[in-house]
Amino acid sequence: MARVPAKLKRHLPASFLGPSAGVYPLAAGVGSRHTRVALFSHDTQGLGHVRRNSLVAGAIVADQPDTDVLLIAGAPEVAALPLPPRTEVVTIPTLHKAPTGAYSARVLSTSLDDVLAMREAVVDAALSTFAPDLLIVDKVARGVGGELDRPLSHVRAQHGTSTVLGLRDVLDGVDQTRREWALTRTDEAIADLYDDVWVYGDPAIFDPAVAYGWPAATSSKVRYTGYLARGRSAVVGLSRANGAPTAEDVDSPFVLCLVGGGQDGAALARAFAGASFPRGHVGVLITGPYMDRGVLGELVASASRRPDLVVLEFVADVPAFVERAAATVSMAGYNSVCELLPVGRPALLLPRTVPRVEQALRAEQLRKAGLVDVLGADPDPSNIGGWLSTALTRPRRAHAAVDLDGLARLPRLAAELIAEAPGTARTEAGHAGSV
Repeated sequence: MARVPAKLKRHLPASFLGPSAGVYPLAAGVGSRHTRVALFSHDTQGLGHVRRNSLVAGAIVADQPDTDVLLIAGAPEVAALPLPPRTEVVTIPTLHKAPTGAYSARVLSTSLDDVLAMREAVVDAALSTFAPDLLIVDKVARGVGGELDRPLSHVRAQHGTSTVLGLRDVLDGVDQTRREWALTRTDEAIADLYDDVWVYGDPAIFDPAVAYGWPAATSSKVRYTGYLARGRSAVVGLSRANGAPTAEDVDSPFVLCLVGGGQDGAALARAFAGASFPRGHVGVLITGPYMDRGVLGELVASASRRPDLVVLEFVADVPAFVERAAATVSMAGYNSVCELLPVGRPALLLPRTVPRVEQALRAEQLRKAGLVDVLGADPDPSNIGGWLSTALTRPRRAHAAVDLDGLARLPRLAAELIAEAPGTARTEAGHAGSV
C-alpha cells in the first residue's frame, strides 16, 4: 500500500488568516503614467470571485509588466492568495449571505444599509484616487444593493475609465438568473455603466446570452474570452506560499479530491476520505480554507488512521496538484473546472445543487462535450472508489473541443479598451484623481 510521506503527515492544516477589513496603502508614485487596472469582487462566500480577478490581473501584468493593479475585494483572505506583481489590495467591510439569499454584515454589529454605505464610500474613494484606465467588476454589475452605482458613475465621468463586467460561463438556473437580473436591473446597469461584458467561457459549451435571453443591447457588448484555464500557475507566479505544501512533496502516485473553498464540500470530502484508492496510490484531499473546523478535524483524524490518505487545508498551486494527479474527484465550481480541463486526465464532477444549480448545469454541459464524468447522486465512498478503480486505465481526454485560452486572450481585450478610453492621455496631475 502506498504511504503518505512523513513530511506531509506532519503537516497540520494551516490557519487561513487575513487582515481586518480596511484600505491598504497604495503604492508610491500615484501620479505616474503607468497603465492602471482596478478589479472589484463583492465576495460574500468563498474565494472564487477574487481568485478569478487575481488571474485576470495576472494575465494583464504578465503581458504588460509595468501595469499597476488595485484589487478591491470583500474577502480579507485575499491577502493570503498569490497575487501578481505591482498589485495592491483594498478590502472592504465584509458581508454574509444567508441560504435564503439575504445579506447582512459579516463582522460588524451594524445594519446592512450602514455596511453597504461604508463599502460604497471605500470603493468610491479608492477608485477616485487610483484613477484606473480600466475597471473590471466580477459578476454583480451593481455590486450588492447598488453599492457600485455611484463609484462607477464617478470614475467614468472623472477619469474616462473603461469598465468591464466579467462573468463566469454559468451564472445559475435560467429562470433564477432572469429573475435576479430583472430585480437588480442588471441590463440597465450594463447599458449605462459598462463598455464590455467579458464571458469567461466558450459559447460552444454554454452560451449565457442565448440561455438567459439577454437583450440585444447587452449581447452586443459580450466578448467570449474562453475559459481561464491554461497557464493559471504562470500568470500569478504560484510557488510555495506561507510554508504550504507543493505537489512535489507527494512522492507517491496519487488521486486527488478538490472541494473548492470547502464551505459546502463536507459531504464530498467525507466520501473521498472513506473511499478505496487504486493500488499503489495515495489519496490527497485539499479541503480549502472554509471547511467547517469540526469536519476538518474529522478528516485529519481519518488521515491519522489510514496510511494512504493525506488531508491538506491550503496549497498555493492547485493546478500543479491536478497536473500530477492520476485522476481527480471534484465539485464543479468555475475555478475547479478550469484547473481540471487543461490536463485531460480522468475527472469526476459531483456538483452541488443548493443554493444554486450553476455547478450542475456546468457539469452537465461538460459531460455532454465528453470532457468529464458526472455523478449526480449524493457522494458515497463506494461510488467514488468504484470510479477511481476504472479511471486510471482510461486514455487522456483531448481538450480541443473547448476553448481554454482565456488568459492568453485577455491582455488584447484589455489593451483595446484602454486605448479607446478618453482618459488614457490624461496628465500626471489628472491621473492622481481626487477624493
